[in-house]
Amino acid sequence: MNTAHPVPNQVVIVSGLSGAGKSTALHQFEDMGWEVADNIPLFLLTKMVEEAGRGGGVNLAIGVDLRTRGFSTEQVLEVIGELRAAGNSPVRLLFLDCDEAVLQRRFTETRRKHPLASDRPVGDGIRQEIQRLAGLKSAADVRIDSTNLSLPELKRILTGFFSLQRMARLNVTVMSFSFVNGIPRESDLMFDVRFLQNPHYIANLRPLTGRDREVVAYVSADPAYDEFMAQVERLILFLLPRYVEEGKSYLTIAFGCTGGRHRSVCVAEKIHDQVAKSGYFANLAHRDLPEA
Repeated sequence: MNTAHPVPNQVVIVSGLSGAGKSTALHQFEDMGWEVADNIPLFLLTKMVEEAGRGGGVNLAIGVDLRTRGFSTEQVLEVIGELRAAGNSPVRLLFLDCDEAVLQRRFTETRRKHPLASDRPVGDGIRQEIQRLAGLKSAADVRIDSTNLSLPELKRILTGFFSLQRMARLNVTVMSFSFVNGIPRESDLMFDVRFLQNPHYIANLRPLTGRDREVVAYVSADPAYDEFMAQVERLILFLLPRYVEEGKSYLTIAFGCTGGRHRSVCVAEKIHDQVAKSGYFANLAHRDLPEA
């Protein structure tokens, strides 16, 4: 059974590109028991943190973006520096990032106005915001790219980084994915299994997935399969306790193949079972498997 340990009072400044998930992140912080404030004037931010520190037992997540009065990248970084120098609470900067094309699609689908594009195309506003926030992105302590993340995945990653109850055991997610749809940017360890024989080219296996016995039998019959799996299992089980020693609470191990349907799913299922049998809390996610 996992045991939990309380985390000291913390402050997280939450920023990022419009449409990348900042509002979702703040809602998740609230669900995790943090006190949340959004877009307070920058000159009040230091006072709020100091007051929370005097009260004790308060963890703050504060949203900051282009709409914040007095906002500039330089000013935000200066305030964060002052807070850290005061030493009242640990202060981190979280930045929500996303690819430009995906942001444009999100704004188009929701018909929301971009804060920098009230009188111009959405794409112009997005590009201008990327430039203006480049300094915050590079200075971030935690950067989460929401380009290919579903809402549950984003919430799971936030929980892994910012839960107020740190789990004594490492929280491991084993994931399969398709290279066609891009490498998962949240992955800590990534393995390419496209060298294994591909069930896609076998007519009766093509409609199946790496969860089906016939596909597992076909993939595992590859002459390289057993040695590859043994090497990967040894490496992962060697690394996990060392990540725990370093205080890491969240780890994503990703396996990719061409379509994200057969080989990567088969391998991810097996590795997930091995990680779970070793006593670690293990999640399993098949990013590009429609049935998942």
